[in-house]
Amino acid sequence: MGLNMKTGMNDIISHEGTVQESGNGSVLVRITSVSACAGCHSEGSCGMAGKEEKLIKVTGYYNVSAGEKVTVIMQKSMGYRAVLLGYVLPFFTVIISLIVFNSLSFPELASGLMSMAVLIPYYTLLFLLRKRIDKEFTFTLKSYNG
Repeated sequence: MGLNMKTGMNDIISHEGTVQESGNGSVLVRITSVSACAGCHSEGSCGMAGKEEKLIKVTGYYNVSAGEKVTVIMQKSMGYRAVLLGYVLPFFTVIISLIVFNSLSFPELASGLMSMAVLIPYYTLLFLLRKRIDKEFTFTLKSYNG
């Protein structure tokens, strides 16, 4: 379950999870993302509902052990950055390239295919820069035991 908490001027995003592994300067936490409609009475028959488990690696030394309940915390601005890199920039890249290819009098099908193909180098670049991007997305832990 995701919680948005206000702490002073900093907005944070937090998710409850369970420690899978702890040691070597990092903690591996399993969190369950639940869709907004998971509590609906029609959840079982609807194809839109769902849960997804994710493993989050939190770097740092924490006094936690496997099976312990913790809260994973991230700055809200980091969440916005992830949405920007993963969805907003690719969307505008496709739209702008579609406009450019159409204005150059390419056939519609070719314009559409080339606009989609522009995503290949974009996501390849993100993949190549993943370690650098990973360093910017920092998570911290809050343990219920102190």
